[in-house]
Amino acid sequence: MTIFHFFNCAILTFGPHAVYYSATPLSEYDTIGTSIKSALVYLITALVKLVCLATFLKVSESDSFDPYQELLKALIGFIDVAGIYFALTQLTHRNISQNHKFQAVGLGWAFADSVLHRLAPLWVGARGLEFTTEYILQGLEANANLVLSISLAALCSLMWLRKNKPKTLIPIIYTCAGIVATMPSVTSYMRRGLGWHFPEIVGFELFTSLIMAFISWQLFSACQRPSN
Repeated sequence: MTIFHFFNCAILTFGPHAVYYSATPLSEYDTIGTSIKSALVYLITALVKLVCLATFLKVSESDSFDPYQELLKALIGFIDVAGIYFALTQLTHRNISQNHKFQAVGLGWAFADSVLHRLAPLWVGARGLEFTTEYILQGLEANANLVLSISLAALCSLMWLRKNKPKTLIPIIYTCAGIVATMPSVTSYMRRGLGWHFPEIVGFELFTSLIMAFISWQLFSACQRPSN
């Protein structure tokens, strides 16, 4: 039963990434190389963030919300934006369109995040003797992160790769990218400052990911329309 529970949670956590790749044109254009390169960029970005966190943040003895510390975390979180910028603009991509490029980058980014933050806890905890819903919630959180990562990659693509976007949409694009990039700090405030429990935070992340995906899709569609 424990192995069955582990495989169920693993499929919930990592399965949507494979489904997204196979169900979209990404598989037809063989963009797996782009996703792998993006995953490697994510790992380097995560290492840089870890060094920055260890350098600039002090170890707190309590679990209370510290606005100054969380502000520093939010600023350090923008290193993700720099990493996605590098993945979109500096990596060598095959002849794929901008639409497929940001999806491949976002997919690789989200998969690497799930492997780095959820594989080890899943392997250790989901095979335990006592059944718990924590790892199911972690799988749902990974799904929300997949949507948010692709949304952030789409917004970054509009910021740096789309030259003829309407000027009225530029503040909205940058604002949405900032919201997605600071989501870890937002959820940290909900947990420490407002006392939200993990199921409530996961529900918020799922809801927010759908909203940001819809907004990103609308912005991307608007920027693709020919200007009058």
